[in-house]
This record gives sequence, C-alpha cells and structure tokens, in this order.
Amino acid sequence: MAVLVGLGAAKELGVLDSLGQPAVLAHELVDLGGWGYLAFVATYALLQPFGVPGTVFIFAAPLIWPWPVAFALSMAGTMAASVIGFSFVRFIARDWVASRIPARFRKYDDALERRGFTTVVALRFVFWMPQALHAFLAVSKVPFWTHFWGSLIGYLVPIFLVSYFGQKVWDALRSWPANVWVGVGVGCLIVALIAWAVRALRRRRAATTRRASVDAG
Repeated sequence: MAVLVGLGAAKELGVLDSLGQPAVLAHELVDLGGWGYLAFVATYALLQPFGVPGTVFIFAAPLIWPWPVAFALSMAGTMAASVIGFSFVRFIARDWVASRIPARFRKYDDALERRGFTTVVALRFVFWMPQALHAFLAVSKVPFWTHFWGSLIGYLVPIFLVSYFGQKVWDALRSWPANVWVGVGVGCLIVALIAWAVRALRRRRAATTRRASVDAG
C-alpha cells in the first residue's frame, strides 16, 4: 500500500511522466524546491527495490543539484530503498526469495553469521544496492539494525565520491571527441566478451568435474 501511495504521489508531482526526459525532469525537480527533494527520494526509494537501478538516481542527482544536496538526497534515497527492499523480502517474500538468491552471494553466509556488521559494510561498499543484495541480506541472519547501520557506513564513501565528482566527470565526458567514445565502446565490448568467455570456460570445467565425479562414483 505504501508503495502504491508513493508512486501515486510521484505521478501527481509529474516525476514519473518525466523519467524518459532527463532534461525536463531536472528542470521540474529544481522548480519544485523542497517538493523536488521529496519527489526524488520517494521515487528512488519506491522504484529501486523493484527493478530500477539505483545508480541512475545517484549519478543524476549531482547533475541536478549542488553536490552537498545531491549527496544528502542520494544517501536518503539509497537508505530508504535499502530498507524497503530488505523489509519486503524479510517480512513478506522471504520463502519465495530464499531459493532464488544468486550463488555468488552464498559464500558470504558464514561471514554474515560471524561478523555481520563488517560484512554488510564491505558488501555495500563493493556492490552498493542491487536488488539481489537487498534480498540476500534479508534472508540471512543479519538483524535489521545491523543491516541498517552497516549499509549506511558502506554507502558513505562511494556515494560521496559520485556526488562530489559527478558533475566534473560529466563535463569531462561531454568534451570527449567521437573517436574516443568509439574506442571506449570497443574496449567495453572486448572486456564483456572476455568475461563471458571466462565464465563459460569455468562452467564447462565445473560440468566436466561433476561428470568425472559421477563416473568415479
């Protein structure tokens, strides 16, 4: 119900209608003043846990407001989204989600049981706020407040860096000539292909090892 109410408010403020037009959205949010802050945080908090990447909001904020405001709003939105995502899974969809957590997060189960706070800090610092991480922490044994404060500490540095340098990086990127962008695109494609090949090779080796174990048994 809270999600529906929040989305309705964002709709009434015109935020949802402007999501596909970044320049228009930025102008409208600035014109809204304090209501713009609320609309940004509410939209971020209610959409991110259910599929919209949080990085879209974090990187957009310093392009709209001065960095101290962008940092405060990004932290507020990120923490609200984390609490909503965590609480939704823990209290509503825990059983359904438990069997669908990506295997790469399973290796942190023991660490969370022994060193919950520091593990949450490290996971948030490295991975930020993917929906899968909200869900994984929710089905773990980490207490709510350990998750809350660990997430807060883990987010501080990366969100500060994006908020402080975001506008400067954007201005620098806009000045790049077309050939540089082509080179970056090709480089990203090569890296993606290498990563895909390495993963495929690992899966093949794992499958071969399992078959060998079955045959030996």
